[in-house]
Amino acid sequence: MKMLKIVSTMAFLAASAAAFAQNAMVNGEVKKIDEAASKITLKHGPIKSLDMDEDGMTMVFRVQDPSMLKQVKVGDKVQFEAERASAGITITKIQKAK
Repeated sequence: MKMLKIVSTMAFLAASAAAFAQNAMVNGEVKKIDEAASKITLKHGPIKSLDMDEDGMTMVFRVQDPSMLKQVKVGDKVQFEAERASAGITITKIQKAK
C-alpha cells in the first residue's frame, strides 16, 4: 500500500513538473537577430516566470548560447524560456512554434 502511494505521488509530481514547464514557455515573434552581440529582439506575451504579467511588449534579450540564433529567422513565431541572469534577462531555450 505504501509503495502505491509513493508511485502515485511521483506520477503527480512528474505531471506537475511537465505542466510547469509548459507554462514557462512564452509565445513570441522574432523581430531582429544580432548574432555579433548574441541578442534577439522578440515581440512577446507575458513572461509569468519573471513576474512580467503585462499584455506583451517587444524586448531585446541576450541568448545563453549564440547557436540558438541560427535556429530562427526574423518573422518566425517562437516559444521560448527566459531567466534573470547577471547580464540581464537571458533566453535559455527557443524553438519555432508548432
